[in-house]
Amino acid sequence: MALTISRNAPAAARPKSAPTESPSTPPSTGRSSSTIVLIAALLSFFIISLDGSVVNVALPAIGHSLRGGMSSLQWVVDGYTLMFAALMLSAGAFSDRIGANRAYAVGLGAFTLASAACGFAPGLGTLIGARMVQGAAAAIMVPTSLALIRQTYADAAKRARAVAIWTAAGAVAVAIGPVAGGALTAGLGWRSIFFLNLPVGAVGLALLARIPQSPRREAPLDMLGQLSVMISLATLTYAVIESGRLGFGSPTIIGMLVVSALAMGVFLLAQARRAQPMVPLGLFRNRTVLVCIAAGFALNAVFYGVIFLFGLFFQQVRGESPVSAGAMFIPMCGLIAVVNMASVKLAAKTGPRVPMVLGQLIMGSGALVLLAVTAGAPAWVPVLLLVPIGIGGGLAVPSLTAVLLESVPAEWAGTAAAVLNTFRQVGGCLAVAVFGALIADRATFQHGMHVSLVASVIMLAVTAAATLFLLPRSGSRTNA
Repeated sequence: MALTISRNAPAAARPKSAPTESPSTPPSTGRSSSTIVLIAALLSFFIISLDGSVVNVALPAIGHSLRGGMSSLQWVVDGYTLMFAALMLSAGAFSDRIGANRAYAVGLGAFTLASAACGFAPGLGTLIGARMVQGAAAAIMVPTSLALIRQTYADAAKRARAVAIWTAAGAVAVAIGPVAGGALTAGLGWRSIFFLNLPVGAVGLALLARIPQSPRREAPLDMLGQLSVMISLATLTYAVIESGRLGFGSPTIIGMLVVSALAMGVFLLAQARRAQPMVPLGLFRNRTVLVCIAAGFALNAVFYGVIFLFGLFFQQVRGESPVSAGAMFIPMCGLIAVVNMASVKLAAKTGPRVPMVLGQLIMGSGALVLLAVTAGAPAWVPVLLLVPIGIGGGLAVPSLTAVLLESVPAEWAGTAAAVLNTFRQVGGCLAVAVFGALIADRATFQHGMHVSLVASVIMLAVTAAATLFLLPRSGSRTNA
């Protein structure tokens, strides 16, 4: 869901040292220059959000063209999400070290080249590898695009409006992603969904030449922590995806799970021993932080898991065309931006707990009623029953983000936001892995889909209860 990520980019939480190139105060920019910065930031977030949803509808065509099975198609989605999640934690420090505009150029350039590689991919191995590069580039682009906005708009009100526009661009991309993917796949072939990024990337890079230079700071890079968390997430995802083919008792799967646990142990040990850790472990002693990241994980898992499931269900079970399958997601995704605004107003009247709990319950109810969808049901039935999934996420996430940021010291706000978004991306990644394993056998597709939906309901019921009973009622900051 392309909803507000944070009020600060992850780099905001890094300790600031003396600038090495230019003063740390925002450079003065004219109105035309600030507009260019905003357009460049919008373009990057738009294509990142678009690529998160546009591919799902094209998966059957990709599988047919490149002769791939379910596990390969899962990696096409999860390769992107995995790298996005794993590198999000250190992207802020990278941006600090080389400057936001340079980091943006690296991210957008890599994303554009990787998109071309996806479009020309001769096989699934090349496609998955290019998708992983796209995800890594996206992890750099998100915080740097926000950092560019922050350095350009000195006035808080103008900056807030710019961030709101930036957020809306992501919501629009999520809304049009499935239908755009379907239309492009049907009209020009699945490769065109990646070629679409090329002109957008070229325009963004051209605009970059007119963006003022960003300051650079000596932000520490935790290479051991970054490498260990990447290994942990990658091996866990591999184990879940391949378990559908090899079985959970396979020595390979058990070995991958052991490696994942050991790598996570190395990560935690590295964070505990560093003077300036990538992720302060004190965050996880904060009950509000734990509730928020659990809820964020569940919301993304169900949202992207449902899109993955029904993108395949519409085409492989119901026999819909890619265009028709994509169009079926329009009401669900199109309401997100509208509900985001309603969530903010509701939170102002009732406090953030109400939209958070209500959103999770609505999404969970949506997953429950989707159990009624059958292959022979009229087309309007799944379209209507998918709507609560979008409404629930749109209600919960803005308040969830705000509660998280208010619960930690200001100097940890950016890091907390990065942790939240990492858990959200991991939620989507693991949902695709688990749900894909459950539906890997076409003969039992619908049974696997039902098991996935029941698991979604249970997960959201648990996190909704945690939100209701464990969050401090006063909304005051707790010690981290």
